[in-house]
Amino acid sequence: MKTGNAISMSLIIVILLLGCLSPKQKMFTNPVLSGFYPDPSICKVGDDFYMVNSTFEYFPGVPVHHSKDLVHWKLIGYCLDRESQLPLKQMRASGGIYAPTIRYHDGLFYMITTNVNGGGNFYVTAENPAGPWSDPVWIDPEGIDPSLLFDDDGTVYYTRHVGGGDGYIGQCILNLETGQLEGEMKKIWSGTGGPWAEGPHLYKIDSTYYLMISENGTSYGHMVTVARSASPWGPFESNPDNPVLTHKDLDDNPIRAVGHADIVHTKDGWWMVCLAIRPQGGHFHHMGRETYLVPLEFDDNGWPVVNNNEPIEFSMPAPRLK
Repeated sequence: MKTGNAISMSLIIVILLLGCLSPKQKMFTNPVLSGFYPDPSICKVGDDFYMVNSTFEYFPGVPVHHSKDLVHWKLIGYCLDRESQLPLKQMRASGGIYAPTIRYHDGLFYMITTNVNGGGNFYVTAENPAGPWSDPVWIDPEGIDPSLLFDDDGTVYYTRHVGGGDGYIGQCILNLETGQLEGEMKKIWSGTGGPWAEGPHLYKIDSTYYLMISENGTSYGHMVTVARSASPWGPFESNPDNPVLTHKDLDDNPIRAVGHADIVHTKDGWWMVCLAIRPQGGHFHHMGRETYLVPLEFDDNGWPVVNNNEPIEFSMPAPRLK
């Protein structure tokens, strides 16, 4: 065999081997949870992901889904499956359970939420996310959309919406031993000026505190905005590129009302779950608000960038997870 032919054959073998080692990335289909799965919240324990959603006036409340790859989800139980956990007598339409958050800390899962017109804000705990979950620990009757951050020093921050359409994000400390709040509710951010600054989640990433919220209500103007601070109490600096996710100006897009998000770090980087609708025949959405999945990364300035600043699509590259 001539030397040139031998080199060419070697190159072909190398290319083929590289192709085997780097298969084409698979695609997945949005929404990952279709039909009445609004306000998603997600947490990761080991290689397992768990997600919860709002259920409003319906029983049982707050489904728990499990996944290994963020795409395929299996219903494993409900956080609220007893009347002692979920009093719904004479509950109005669209009352009940709003915006649950799921977190894991020191061997326990925590699900915190609001029972609107049914007692206010509370949390339940479980060693196994499939259940059983504890009876409620009632925290306070005001506001909606509570969330928890378990800080490295043991402090637990309780963050929620305060007020109505012109409200803001407030925060205080939760004492897990007593189930009581400590100190006054402090205003930490009002958002970027849109009404209904709600659905807050506070994260600590590389010693920086990021506060992610939704604004403009849950209709077609819905959007996700982010601020950050060196302290969990602020002052919070607004991302100059806010909103980080919205379809509010995409009138012809088949996916609308995008917002109310939560993020999770994986072996394949950061990912975000959020809600959105699929309008049909005008401003109608038969399937309700559904759960979508999008990638997220941090730019050179430390700000989150969702899906490379592109709109969410029905078909997208899947996470590289088993």
